Amino acid sequence: MSASRTPGHSRLTKAHKLSVAGVATLGAAALAFSLVPAGASEAQAVSVAPVAWTQAVDGAQAKAVQKHLTVQQVVADKQAKDAAKAKAEAAAKKARADKEAASRSAARTPVFANNLDGWIKEALSIMKREGIPGTYSGIHRNIMRESSGNPRAINNWDINAQNGIPSKGLLQVIPPTFATYHVKGTKFDLYDPVANIVAACNYAADRYGSMDNVNSAY
Repeated sequence: MSASRTPGHSRLTKAHKLSVAGVATLGAAALAFSLVPAGASEAQAVSVAPVAWTQAVDGAQAKAVQKHLTVQQVVADKQAKDAAKAKAEAAAKKARADKEAASRSAARTPVFANNLDGWIKEALSIMKREGIPGTYSGIHRNIMRESSGNPRAINNWDINAQNGIPSKGLLQVIPPTFATYHVKGTKFDLYDPVANIVAACNYAADRYGSMDNVNSAY
């Protein structure tokens, strides 16, 4: 009995059966060859393979490039984080060093009382720095004679007052003398206790050798 043929379906040839078997066994790579029509030339059959191979190579290269870029980005991010961390640590270290330096400076800077004792001691520290001679006892003795320790004292009756340049302050210094012997770093104010003492001692050192040598009006 002859096999009947279903209308619209062609019978598979031996060659077609082999092609289908090849696809199932070899996978997608073999599909390029199995789709070549029967009777195609050898050149046509071979030409399909480079296309599939090129696509595979291009895909691998793209993945490799993408992987390389990802690695580079990770490295760049790490370097940026390390740099930011190092900068922050350096800033923190500098801040600590500045704070410690300020603390040491504050510890070295003495604090003087705002009274006669403190004014004389502060004046002596400036005089020592400037090389101006004088002692606590010599300064104190002359202050008590000249102003009784009143930094606002002013003489309105002697010859200087009559000439319009009255003596002022703890050691009764006239304005021209104060201007000439004022020591830089102190206030330019005759009534300022420390500035008055230092200027007076500077003048006494120039004229008498030291305030310690002054025992009367000078």
